Amino acid sequence: MHIRTLGRHFRESIKSLGRNGWMTFASVSAVTVTLLLVGVFFVIMMNINNITSNIEKDVEIRVHIDQAATKQDREAIGKKIEKIPEVDKVRFSPKEEELTNLIKNLGEDGEVYKPFEQDNPLMDVYVVKTKTPQDVIKVAKQIEAYDYVQSVRYGQGYVEKLFHFVDITRNIGIALIVGLLFTAMFLISNTIKITIVARRKEIEIMRLVGATNSFIRWPFFLEGLWLGVLGAIIPIILISTAYYNLYEYVTPKISIKFVELLKFSPFVYQISGILILLGGLIGVWGSLMSVRKFLKV
Repeated sequence: MHIRTLGRHFRESIKSLGRNGWMTFASVSAVTVTLLLVGVFFVIMMNINNITSNIEKDVEIRVHIDQAATKQDREAIGKKIEKIPEVDKVRFSPKEEELTNLIKNLGEDGEVYKPFEQDNPLMDVYVVKTKTPQDVIKVAKQIEAYDYVQSVRYGQGYVEKLFHFVDITRNIGIALIVGLLFTAMFLISNTIKITIVARRKEIEIMRLVGATNSFIRWPFFLEGLWLGVLGAIIPIILISTAYYNLYEYVTPKISIKFVELLKFSPFVYQISGILILLGGLIGVWGSLMSVRKFLKV
């Protein structure tokens, strides 16, 4: 296609938006409403996914070593754990460190444990991190069978429920987002079809004077693109403003380390890019499908 012809299509597509003002408004409104719903749901689901991922990453295995174990026995256990393929990191925490952490974590109540510094009843511990959170249960059961391992703790019962909840949440989120996108495509396609019906004579005249199918499609292709991009602007502004205020309000009030919102930047810019891309794709798809299937061009 010649640059001059492409430039003509650009100009005509922009002029058509102005000439068909009410239809343009209807199409942009349909895009705006649907993308706003999609955008809000994206924000919610991505933050839920971030929180659940942080919780998953926080899951670790604590291996308590029997007090009867010698130094060599403890080191042998550590080496065996390191050789497990699913293990990512292993850290040794002596019982002195365990007692110090206990006293520190309990705050004022921890003072009652200070007398035990002379006769520490706690056990040495290996803190084990797996490569993926789902490996925790398998690795814990394997370590549990080692000699001189007193106990293995990883939140048994709680962890299984957590992983099950995370899987359900992610699957529901994906299903709802896909459903919203198909709904958006259906609504916008129908809106654009109405626009094209109103301009059937224009298309018929173009065909009568010998315009090729691609020549007729290009302005509609570009119009769909502009409608999608224009429809994404308001959702981007609303979501960015609302998320900024929410982030500034909520973040100082959250004290739990793994419960945190995604940082405003670059998260909002990523969402904005996704909405513009979705708007453009949906608009183009709606235009092309309407021209091809409805008018049989």
